[in-house]
Amino acid sequence: MLSKKAIIRLTTLLAIITWMVLVFGDLSIVFSTTHNLKPGIGREVPPIMLSLFILSLFVFYKYRIEKAESINFVDLLWKVFVTGLITTIVSLFFRLFLNLLGSTKLAENVMFLDFIYLSNLGLISAFLISTFIVWKRLILYQKSKFLLTAWQIFEYSLLFSLLYNVLPIPAVQNLEEYYSALLVLMGIFLSANMKWVAYLNFKQKWKSILLIALAMFYLGYFTFTLFNLADDIGESTTQFTDFRNNVFILALIAFIFIYALFSLLVILFNLPTSSVFEQKLEEVVNFQRLSQSIQTEQNEERVYDILLESAVSTVFADAGWIEIIRPGENNQFYTHGISVKEIQNIKQHISDNNVRGILDQSSDKTINLNKYLSTLKGSRFRSILAFPIYVKNQQLGTLALLKDVSDGFNKEMTKIIDTFTNQAGISIENFRLLSEALENERYKEELKIAKRVQSSLLPKELDHDGDYDLVAFSEAADEVGGDYYDTYRVSRSKIALIISDVSGKGTSAAFHMSQMKGIFHSFAQLDLSPKDFLEKANKALSQCLDKASFITTSYFVINSETKTVEFARAGHCPTLFYDTQLKKGTYFQNKGLGLGILRNGEFGNYIQTNAFQYKTGDIVVLYTDGVTEAKNFQGEEFGYERLQKFIERVSDLSVQEIQQKLINELYEFTGTKSIDDDYTTLIIKFN
Repeated sequence: MLSKKAIIRLTTLLAIITWMVLVFGDLSIVFSTTHNLKPGIGREVPPIMLSLFILSLFVFYKYRIEKAESINFVDLLWKVFVTGLITTIVSLFFRLFLNLLGSTKLAENVMFLDFIYLSNLGLISAFLISTFIVWKRLILYQKSKFLLTAWQIFEYSLLFSLLYNVLPIPAVQNLEEYYSALLVLMGIFLSANMKWVAYLNFKQKWKSILLIALAMFYLGYFTFTLFNLADDIGESTTQFTDFRNNVFILALIAFIFIYALFSLLVILFNLPTSSVFEQKLEEVVNFQRLSQSIQTEQNEERVYDILLESAVSTVFADAGWIEIIRPGENNQFYTHGISVKEIQNIKQHISDNNVRGILDQSSDKTINLNKYLSTLKGSRFRSILAFPIYVKNQQLGTLALLKDVSDGFNKEMTKIIDTFTNQAGISIENFRLLSEALENERYKEELKIAKRVQSSLLPKELDHDGDYDLVAFSEAADEVGGDYYDTYRVSRSKIALIISDVSGKGTSAAFHMSQMKGIFHSFAQLDLSPKDFLEKANKALSQCLDKASFITTSYFVINSETKTVEFARAGHCPTLFYDTQLKKGTYFQNKGLGLGILRNGEFGNYIQTNAFQYKTGDIVVLYTDGVTEAKNFQGEEFGYERLQKFIERVSDLSVQEIQQKLINELYEFTGTKSIDDDYTTLIIKFN
């Protein structure tokens, strides 16, 4: 079997030979027809050589670009730019030489014009095919089976069109226009696939716009040049290799232009959202820093620094401070962009004006209080946002953020900062619990407090819809655990659900569980597909999970408008689905790899997305392995089959009754309520 380098060398040699034969054959025919001589070479030779030349270029670029390991989108567009630049420079050299000849006989010689024309035809063929291969990689990014099949049909249809030039069959040639139109329509359909654009940051999008615009310029230049040269040659003879009769080249020009135009428009329309998406990523990173602080930092002061830095950068505040209450001592301040004297002036001004809802707890943090700051002489700030930091239900301190413009904070910002302060409180509390555990024997008693804090991370009420009822139950084997479930309303008709199980048990699992909550709430609001959500979650968690930890997850999106459920799993227990029509329960066996196991760009290859249409009476059971692996006194596991038969037996009951009976069934099977692992269930029944 030939190596990649050998194939590239072979196709390069074949391309050179076929182009030389094409030039020789076409010039011979042009010379013969213009001098009324019988051609010494068959008229079918140039079209055949052109087809072989195109095929050799196709194989060359297929191994040079398509088989390359790099998947950087800007690098791929750079290849298009470089190829277009080189071919355009060579073409411009020919044009300059032709212009220097002026109106001399050589400049008007049809054979000389034909040589210039064929040279440009070879150059544009190289540019078109290299760009076609790049477009292929972009279109097939995150490909589905249907998209791959559609592309293969389009690609083979393009290659088949090369036969038009070598088959002098009138019946075949009469279908040329219809075949060309079909290829263009297929190209338009495939041009709608632009998932790669969403993964470009703001800077990369501007680079892509420039590179695509230049590619369109190259395409326009070559097309204009070839049409002009073909018209000039056509005035003397029609017996030459006219690209205007080549379905492959014309269809390829149309496809490359259409996809370039679509890409340009999509990137331009996505520019305004780039900064928002990057801001969301920064929110996730900041939340992770707070979550990690319990494990990476040596003292509470560093947690306060991280909280202040994260809060200021996330809401673009001009200044901020954290005031830590020290009973019997002077309060301690952590500041950013403001002095302690300025802080005291602001606090005194607020107290003198008896303003409520700023530095004390309030239900609405976006209330218009600008008039109070505007009356403070010498102050450069006009907006203030503050949240108390609680540990063990007692206020530890206050986080305050300032802006130098009026109405500088909105409700979305308040929700983000509220989450940050809650997480900081949890991190500080857990930090203190761990410190105390090392010093005395009250470890378990203190962890019970952490359990109550952690339970607050689980939703007290689940988002629901008239189309279905859902209920959840979770119990940790130790004081704190690593099981997590939640819901998030993406839109009026869409709800996202998640269930996760952190490897291991106890405090480390609980910490990672809190990280998973932050990631879920940050990414669920972006309305991502289940696969995209898991890919981004894996990328985010890869930066904070220790090498020995991973998280299994199932992520569902229920659309009550279309009555469909789309889901994917990352190494989690297979979902149990009860079909009310078949009166039978089955397990979805779609593949998936746990989050944090594979920490590179290949993770998405191991995620499979499934979807189904739900009916009234259908039941979906999500659970962690603590349910199926629960053992009785004989060491026998509860198992998948017993769970399946149980659901089939109680399918007519309400979702609340199903859950209660399942819990009772587990306790009865194990003979105890103290199961060895964390166990969680999330049951959905469609109305």
